[in-house]
Amino acid sequence: MTEQMISAFKGIVKFIDCTSRSRIHSFREKKTGDSTIIMQAAQTIWNYMQLGHELRKSDVILVLGNNDLRTAEYAADLFNKGLADWLLFSGKEGSLTKGKWAITEAEKFRDVAINHGVPDEKIILETRATNTGQNIRYSYNKLHSLGINPTSIILVQTPYMERRSYATFKKQWVNSNSVLVQVTSAKIGLKEFPNDDVGSINDVITVMIGCLQRIKSYPKKGFQIHQDIPEEVEKAYQYLCDSGRYNDHLLRKS
Repeated sequence: MTEQMISAFKGIVKFIDCTSRSRIHSFREKKTGDSTIIMQAAQTIWNYMQLGHELRKSDVILVLGNNDLRTAEYAADLFNKGLADWLLFSGKEGSLTKGKWAITEAEKFRDVAINHGVPDEKIILETRATNTGQNIRYSYNKLHSLGINPTSIILVQTPYMERRSYATFKKQWVNSNSVLVQVTSAKIGLKEFPNDDVGSINDVITVMIGCLQRIKSYPKKGFQIHQDIPEEVEKAYQYLCDSGRYNDHLLRKS
């Protein structure tokens, strides 16, 4: 990687929406591409998306359904370590799991947890949610219908979904300020994260910048609380968007 390329990456200051047709041509990848700069940008966003919460014993572990079975394995490990009294899996299907399994996300994750030694009677299922907001709202309703009123919750999702899960919980859970919420994910690095379930590194980056776009835009829609975005994260996001290679998970402009 040349010093000129490094300087170019650091010098991005024009913040335009990723779905725009305009491009910052001086930062467009050359034919051969520059995987080093791409991975640096992706790693910057990956790090930002994780909150680094230190976990303590909670009433419920709430697992938001997704396409990565390692999420369920990690949640089962947390439960088996005694970090909660209940393990709640939420999810019917989403954009990444539609048609993937013959059963709901919640049921698939339950099967994984049971295979990892979690007693079935300690597992609660919410099988209707199709997005993150519904994961939170429907899980609240499910718990309260069972007479479970948690004052502390551990949220489990994929690493790049930690921040969005937290921001959504704070907006969508009833009286969320009265609940201690901690967010966590399986301890897997960006380079090690791709597998048969989640796809290639390009697939991971594509979904991740789509998540960041939602963190940027959803507060205005009332879906989640605002999250400050550091300048270096904004630049990395814009660089990846402007490459034109990772935009398949972006929301279209309305």
